[in-house]
Amino acid sequence: MNMPSELRAQLDTEGRLALPSDLLPYFGLEPGVQVRIDRRSSGLHLRQPVTYLGKVYVEPTNACNLDCRTCVRNVWDEPSGWMTDATFERIVKGLRDFSPTSTVFFGGFGEPLAHSNIVEMVAQVKALGAPVELITNGTLLTESLSRQLIKAGVDVLWVSLDGATPESYADVRLGAALPEVIDNVAHFRNARLPAHLPRPEIGIAFVAMKRNIADLPAVLRLGGRLGASRFMVSNVLPYTAEMCDEVLYSRSLSDILYLPSPWLPQISLPKIDWDETTREPLYRVMRSNRNVTLAGVNLGHANNRCPFIESSVTAIGWDGCLSPCLPLLHSHTSYVNERERFSRRYVVGNVNERKLHELWNEPACLAFRGCVQTVDFAPCTFCGGCNLSEIIVCRHRCFARAGQVRARGVRHIAIRRLYRVPGQPQVRRDGRPHLLPSVECSAEAARCGCDCLGARCHRAGHAGCDCQRCADHLVTTGMLYASRCRGLSVCWRA
Repeated sequence: MNMPSELRAQLDTEGRLALPSDLLPYFGLEPGVQVRIDRRSSGLHLRQPVTYLGKVYVEPTNACNLDCRTCVRNVWDEPSGWMTDATFERIVKGLRDFSPTSTVFFGGFGEPLAHSNIVEMVAQVKALGAPVELITNGTLLTESLSRQLIKAGVDVLWVSLDGATPESYADVRLGAALPEVIDNVAHFRNARLPAHLPRPEIGIAFVAMKRNIADLPAVLRLGGRLGASRFMVSNVLPYTAEMCDEVLYSRSLSDILYLPSPWLPQISLPKIDWDETTREPLYRVMRSNRNVTLAGVNLGHANNRCPFIESSVTAIGWDGCLSPCLPLLHSHTSYVNERERFSRRYVVGNVNERKLHELWNEPACLAFRGCVQTVDFAPCTFCGGCNLSEIIVCRHRCFARAGQVRARGVRHIAIRRLYRVPGQPQVRRDGRPHLLPSVECSAEAARCGCDCLGARCHRAGHAGCDCQRCADHLVTTGMLYASRCRGLSVCWRA
């Protein structure tokens, strides 16, 4: 879709904002839908409605030909499976019910090119007029397969490159050789028709960790030589205890740098050269315990936002099961702040049994997306967020952990029962102390609109509450709404 560089809306005498009618379908804006509006320092930000389906992740298979250090297969024992033609036909049929057709991204917990019918899958989706993306480790991308994928109409080919030298690459991608992958991507690049902006686009996906972060500049240069126009850097999510030492975000999860708030010190930086002269001073500014706005963009605006919900995404596994996001496609163990976490698979339904449109608009699924978009949930670590992801309600785990989440009506979930002794630190049943500053948390819960007893205490003018019921309700319900309360996260880190 070619949109003008400048869009305008008109406000009528009744306060209604009229948007250009030809743009409405492309953002899921239909009569009667509710749209969340965020207030920012520079104006208002309209979020896409939860009824809009923007992208569908399709997992052709959960099998892979490599054994990477970063892979979830190090901790699961699920059997390999491949999507059948009948299942995929149900997906294609379901996509016809959406206008405009959603983007389809072939990828999941396996190597898409390992599926024998991947070219035909791409061609069928492209025949609908949908944008098509695909991610691969590049080892199976032969010259013949490259030509077939280009002919089928793939729009973006993402290649995982986690190192710029054969040694650093093989250290992460066990069983793969960098020279072979470079040759394969070069064949794909050369098979494209010559153009000022060649199509399909090539993207490079880089998983950042301590062992390979020094290679990132070289990976950018290598990607440039291979014709890449897109680069995506993501954090490693440890699936084993050994990989916990590789994370690069242990401090950033609770860094004021990424926490916009009127109660925090702030600094606004202009456009400025990043070079040898400014590098050290700017680094010190970034580490000065201030929330930063750079060139008019606050670094915390996307904080505590789920990228799957914000991008209106769903995921379909090789067996046809639909989940709210990729991490919920399969049960798995991971580590957050060096603590083991188990995420249980959550499935809304199966496309072999129900239409895609019905599953996407399932009331429980709509309520889940609305709740995640409305409430300031703590996100998963690879999405970039806060240390409350270690509690229970990581966005991608709130269905699996909480059972049911309802917009503005979150159930009280007994996680850990606390004993409250007036005037004494709280203790758990195992005798370990908790430091729960109920005054601060009650105030934050009240400000965020929570109806827990702690918030009610605050609204009633009480300085704090020492009763057991208040403490229990505060740590179960209040924390869902008061996810910016740093005292509460301290409590749960104890």
